[in-house]
Amino acid sequence: MSKTKAPPNPLLATRRRISPGIVVVVVLVLAIVAAVGVDYYRKHSAVSVTSSGKPEPAVITGPGTTGKGVTVGKAGAKSNIDLYLDFRCPHCAEFESATGSTLDQLVENGTTTITYWPLAFVSPQDSPRLANAFAASAANGKGLSYVDAIYGDFSKAWTTDQLISLGKQLGVDDAKYEAAVNGNSYAGWLDSIAQAANDRKVEGTPTVFVNGKMLTAEQLTPAGIKAAVG
Repeated sequence: MSKTKAPPNPLLATRRRISPGIVVVVVLVLAIVAAVGVDYYRKHSAVSVTSSGKPEPAVITGPGTTGKGVTVGKAGAKSNIDLYLDFRCPHCAEFESATGSTLDQLVENGTTTITYWPLAFVSPQDSPRLANAFAASAANGKGLSYVDAIYGDFSKAWTTDQLISLGKQLGVDDAKYEAAVNGNSYAGWLDSIAQAANDRKVEGTPTVFVNGKMLTAEQLTPAGIKAAVG
């Protein structure tokens, strides 16, 4: 009489071990998929601008004048702040978050004017495009709103399509704005801004001058700016 063979005990079965190489490949694939998803979102997410109700300061010197930044505020203000910034600079975004409301108040109450000098230190591909769109916005009297929007959603890629959508939401949806953004119309002016910054020994962003004197890193705070303005 033959004996019936007992089924194998699953608790005693030898488990297959997953190769470390397979684990690494899976992790890399997941990382790539995540990166692609984030990049897609940055480039295709909708532009949404919520009006803060802040008034746009008057444009004293608009974009396009060789070697001159965009100056806004009230003519006759006792002080001027020169702000050298890059729209792809994370430190500029931090500076705007920390001091933006202080700068707005000083400009609005007539204490100071502010001159924007858009540079392209950080990203050779993206910084010039965003600086050019800033110039197009400033030419339409929306420079401050543009700065708020770009730094307010810093993670966005701000493609050309997104910049055109932003212009419409800021109220500068005319054909000239779109043509300036698509055609990089302010490239020559931006080159002159870069040269002026170089002549002034500006080596990074943000760099701030108050009445011609460069502030130290420690002074780039609301209190430090107020003290420098006097």
